[in-house]
Amino acid sequence: MTTRIPSEFEAGSVGLVETQYFQSEQPMPLESGQELASITLAYETYGALNAAKDNAIYVCHTLTADAHAAGYNSPTDKKAGWWDNTIGPGKAFDTDRFFVVCANIIGGCMGSTGPASINPATGDHYGMAFPVVTIGDMVNAQKLLMDHLGIQRWFAVTGGSMGGMQALQWAVAYPERVARCIPIATTHRLSAQSIAFDTVGRAAIMSDPNWKGGRYYGEDLPANGLSVARMIAMVTYLSEQSMHAKFGRSLRNAEAYTWDFDPEFSVETYLHYQGDSFVKRFDANSYLYITKAMDYFDLGAGANSLVQTMKDVTADFLVISFSSDWLFPTTQSREIVRALRMNGVDVSFMEIESSYGHDAFLLEVDEITKLVRGFLWR
Repeated sequence: MTTRIPSEFEAGSVGLVETQYFQSEQPMPLESGQELASITLAYETYGALNAAKDNAIYVCHTLTADAHAAGYNSPTDKKAGWWDNTIGPGKAFDTDRFFVVCANIIGGCMGSTGPASINPATGDHYGMAFPVVTIGDMVNAQKLLMDHLGIQRWFAVTGGSMGGMQALQWAVAYPERVARCIPIATTHRLSAQSIAFDTVGRAAIMSDPNWKGGRYYGEDLPANGLSVARMIAMVTYLSEQSMHAKFGRSLRNAEAYTWDFDPEFSVETYLHYQGDSFVKRFDANSYLYITKAMDYFDLGAGANSLVQTMKDVTADFLVISFSSDWLFPTTQSREIVRALRMNGVDVSFMEIESSYGHDAFLLEVDEITKLVRGFLWR
């Protein structure tokens, strides 16, 4: 919940926020046929829930993000939440009007139940004994939180990338509980290329000698494997144009080649930095489980077509894509839009011109804000 806005934080910030924890002691069935005996969800809220409880927006987070979407958890934090540029007073998701909720997914490692959690049946970390979870399972867990908060219908559900997958799942699985849906830079199913990138990332982790079949807790971490997995992913988030503009062929510390295999190109040192810093904050097993959940996600599979899957959707839609996003290209967003329109759903669509690649949904703040505010305030 939001507590106060210290003067040292900029205008438009939600200020200090506290991470809260929802616990369900009831067994939670999973799509795999297995179940979790109980779950914990870490979540944060921004703004105030009105008396009618009809101003709540749910933000679904990205692959390696968490519940901390906006504001600061302490006065000494150097960075705000991962989507702080869109959540706050006067921003796209205006906390002067809306009550914004974001929870860490099950399978994650930022306070919600996942592979690093303690298995109540054994008293030890789950590790690879943690059951495989899906995007649908993640949304079902979020639905339990929604009920806990006493919210009957989301004013809107939104998210970028994997968060967009969850937003789509919300609109399909719980049509009566979602009034508006804003999937951004996402897809209704991964392409073979995207699954391939995930596969290589998982192979890097599982090939690390320190992975030990997922039983590394309390010992040396599979840092090299997780770092390489992150480096691979980072390449997919950028466009060739943005990589050229940011790095080109520039050298990090010298005007001449070093004639060895230490990182010397700026793009090399950037990727190594991203990999090394990721290891300090993320669990390798969680990375395996979450990427597998993305691979399994196929919104049209059960009904044999996306159009059929979306036949009961009642939410109004705003679908946003980016011109240089080659990971989840605009053609995939258009497939979603087509299926919605064939079902008579009120849908707006915009492809934003951007050179940032997939990361554009985190960076094209002004364009996203204009579109989102127009959609939410109409």
